[in-house]
Amino acid sequence: MFSPQRIAQLAAELDASEKSRVQVEHFSRRFPGMTVEDGYAISRAWVKMKTDAGRVRRGHKIGLTSRAMQQASQIDEPDFGTLLDDMFFEPGDIPASRFIVPRVEVELAFVLKRRLEGSNIGIDEVLAATDYVTPAIEIIDSRIEQHDRHTKAFRKVQDTISDNAANAGIVLGGIKMKPAEVDLPWCGAILRHNGVVEETGLAAGVQGHPAIGVAWLAMKLAPWGERLEAGDTVLAGSFTRPVLAKQGDRFDADYGRLGRFQFNFV
Repeated sequence: MFSPQRIAQLAAELDASEKSRVQVEHFSRRFPGMTVEDGYAISRAWVKMKTDAGRVRRGHKIGLTSRAMQQASQIDEPDFGTLLDDMFFEPGDIPASRFIVPRVEVELAFVLKRRLEGSNIGIDEVLAATDYVTPAIEIIDSRIEQHDRHTKAFRKVQDTISDNAANAGIVLGGIKMKPAEVDLPWCGAILRHNGVVEETGLAAGVQGHPAIGVAWLAMKLAPWGERLEAGDTVLAGSFTRPVLAKQGDRFDADYGRLGRFQFNFV
């Protein structure tokens, strides 16, 4: 396990990278013994730096939910990060200057009406605790370079986890629906990028049902003495591949009966 001093040092590097928009080298290469637990410790330290500076926690994101992504990352479970108040955007113009190499993913967001905690949580418990489900776009980013500048190797899951699970922003739009009003695995979306259909997908791509990841997260937080709270927004995981975005790009997210919205990187 990393020392508290090393955890604080690496969290400060991430914070400086986000502000300067200059990526840092892989932590996992610099410290070969780095574990997944070290990654979460760094992520928590970085989030604490932000909340100490005035940011407000608004929920969590779940990542690496597809089998393909887990196999590529050589893990057998998702990862997670923290959503803060300054990460939330309305449909419309989004400042590209906020990000380094932004990519967008198509997801569903669960907004909770009551606390969700414990060690035995399933889909039914998640749906009962959910106020509504709504379309969401996650903006992911990389404060740690994706390909190592020396070896060209792709970054490891430990790096991604420490980087707040690559979380950077969230765009909420479309229609808010009660879980009982929609067949969640069959919720689909079409993502257009500069007028071209770039990605399509079904929410079933997220482990078969998007609520499964929310249940996993609630149980994963319990040993840390943490929980999902009423009012939390939980990004359930992407059911499309990430699409690279740059200044001037236009996106259109069409979720069918769940609504449609546009956003632009300006």
